[in-house]
Amino acid sequence: MCLTYGNFQAMHIPDGYLSPQTYVPLYAVFISVIGIAIRKVKRKLSMKFTPFLGMASAFSFIIMMFNIPIPGGSSGHAVGAALISLILGPWIAVVSISVALVLQALIFGDGGITAIGANCLNMAVIMPFVAYFVFKIIKGKSDHPKRMAMAAFFAGYISLCTAAVFTGVELGIQPLISSENGQALHSPYPLSVAVPVMAIENLLVFGIVEGIVTAILFKYFYKNNNDLIEILKH
Repeated sequence: MCLTYGNFQAMHIPDGYLSPQTYVPLYAVFISVIGIAIRKVKRKLSMKFTPFLGMASAFSFIIMMFNIPIPGGSSGHAVGAALISLILGPWIAVVSISVALVLQALIFGDGGITAIGANCLNMAVIMPFVAYFVFKIIKGKSDHPKRMAMAAFFAGYISLCTAAVFTGVELGIQPLISSENGQALHSPYPLSVAVPVMAIENLLVFGIVEGIVTAILFKYFYKNNNDLIEILKH
């Protein structure tokens, strides 16, 4: 999910809200991770599953276009990172969601060019891996469908909230590291504002929606094509 933070959707950080001291290192981290992801996907992806990579990118791209408004002027949308991570694996999720986020930034201006590294790190790296490990922890050794549905829900819920907190921290540190004469040069919101705003709405609303979407679709795949589900193979 992402929420409207002042005049923009905060999990799609636009240009101007992150200082070079923030977005340059985040770009470097993301480029390193996406390089590893591409190598792993190339080694692992067979002809049978190649179309699913494109489908995963399209799914994430489309689902992020549907915003859910809530009172107070905020809105949110599903990312689909948890579901893709559970079905196809976290490394494929990194690649597919990154493609969707880059296209959104370049074509629709949804997220800034300078912030691509930060946005991809939050939604295409942090979310998939948090979801993957949360699912495995909650599922344990149980193969009961209800236990797996619960694990899928919390994978979506916790991964989204975690990404939201990281976004809040990235925005919130800007007044500390980039200011002049006491005035913030980029995001003006301190940690005491940015983190609670990002966390609370995702904990109470958007995280729940992401969790429900993840659980419902995971249950569908488990019932109809469970041999595709990557996380059940390990």
